[in-house]
Amino acid sequence: MAKEEPNSASVVVEGTSEVRDDNETANGSASSLQKEVEEKVDGLTVDEPTTEAAKKKKKKNKSKKKKEPPQQTDPPSIPVAELYPSGEFPEGEIQQYKDDNLWRTTSEEKRELERLEKPTYNSVRQAAEVHRQVRKYIRQIAKPGMLMIDLCETLENMVRKLISENGLQAGIAFPTGCSLNWVAAHWTPNSGDKTVLQYDDVMKLDFGTHIDGNIIKFLICVTVLDIKVLLCLVVEYEKNHIFIEVIDIYINNNITGVIPHVRSRDCSVYADLTPTLGGRIVDCAFTVAFNPMFDPLLEASREATNTGIKEAGIDVRLCDVGAAIQEVMESYEVEINGKVFQVKSIRNLNGHSIGQYQIHAGKSVPIVKGGEQTKMEEGEFYAIETFGSTGKGYVREDLECSHYMKNFDIGHIPLRLPRAKQLLATINKNFSTLAFCRRYLDRLGETKYLMALKNLCDAGIVQPYPPLCDNKGSYVSQFEHTILLRPTCKEVVSRGDDY
Repeated sequence: MAKEEPNSASVVVEGTSEVRDDNETANGSASSLQKEVEEKVDGLTVDEPTTEAAKKKKKKNKSKKKKEPPQQTDPPSIPVAELYPSGEFPEGEIQQYKDDNLWRTTSEEKRELERLEKPTYNSVRQAAEVHRQVRKYIRQIAKPGMLMIDLCETLENMVRKLISENGLQAGIAFPTGCSLNWVAAHWTPNSGDKTVLQYDDVMKLDFGTHIDGNIIKFLICVTVLDIKVLLCLVVEYEKNHIFIEVIDIYINNNITGVIPHVRSRDCSVYADLTPTLGGRIVDCAFTVAFNPMFDPLLEASREATNTGIKEAGIDVRLCDVGAAIQEVMESYEVEINGKVFQVKSIRNLNGHSIGQYQIHAGKSVPIVKGGEQTKMEEGEFYAIETFGSTGKGYVREDLECSHYMKNFDIGHIPLRLPRAKQLLATINKNFSTLAFCRRYLDRLGETKYLMALKNLCDAGIVQPYPPLCDNKGSYVSQFEHTILLRPTCKEVVSRGDDY
């Protein structure tokens, strides 16, 4: 196309460097100029339909723009799964192996093993992200004058919401421990408790989350005493035998009753018994103290825990981890009301391995020297936790019991009390082998269950876990993280910005 300037004596053709005199144009070259301009225009013109198509394409691209994931509210109320629509959750802190295990970092074989375990890793990372968000909020609202039961129920309700609680597939892994002062662990308020948090209290907040807790559940058709029924059950493997714990019995799609235990010899099983295993439990704890005179006590257990994490690794002996923890812990002193105390490791409390749907999986991580020579192994999960005390450094059972847990390896034990059978069915359905407390039974609508609960404890089916206390008047602090010994590196899955 050509553009003519009003006061110019020449014509400039766009797309060329030629300038033509007006006289030449007037003397007969107009046709030549027109031909050249038309050639240029033909090369540059875009027809109208193409322009419309471009507009439509642009609109289409706009419509395909990815939606921004929602931002967490304050207080947190959006399930963590909705904050990560891709389904990939944040990785924990990565620590490389050292010395003889350094080769694992670049091993292609080990990387392939990790790729196969990715769903499990992702589940535990989701549980860890829930833990981080909940504890961040609880740190903000925990204040002197607050009822302990209100604090616990606020925390637990938030966990249920953020983790999208779904029975045994996702939820709270064990009761919220909020042990005060000389009580080191396993204390949570029972219903009606009026304990109030004080300015001079040292509170250990220990709570757990889990996604796909690895319970093996099936809907399966069996024949029990010649009656064909459909069962929702838990299957336990012991050597070559299958033990079946019946949760609900369905006949013609109606729940008709509950049988506490059915052994394989009592029934014929027709089903594929291939289990699908999911993620693990995240066990993590921290200490809250409002009075700054307790800061050295908190720092002692925090740094001792970090030391334990640093020392842990594949083929590391558990006793070596304990020795390193004790050395750091007992290098601290704390002055309380003018008196100086050396911080002591509580010698009969330990960290522990975490199994599939099992908070204590068999291995103990000591926090003093002289422990077991057992080695840590690839693929294991551990709760590295330390307890620092101004007291004797030794705990005993005391106070009213609130924590209970069904024994993991318990077989069939006949029960005479119908109420005990009914309570066991409730425990199987809602907790399986996860720990629970009396408040959780109250929440499920259970009433007048203490005698039945005692009967289950006496029979060895349920294990009570009373509060663990050092000498009265002392103070105990605790910090804890869950770590995963991956084939190529060590991941502190519960690590956050706070500790």
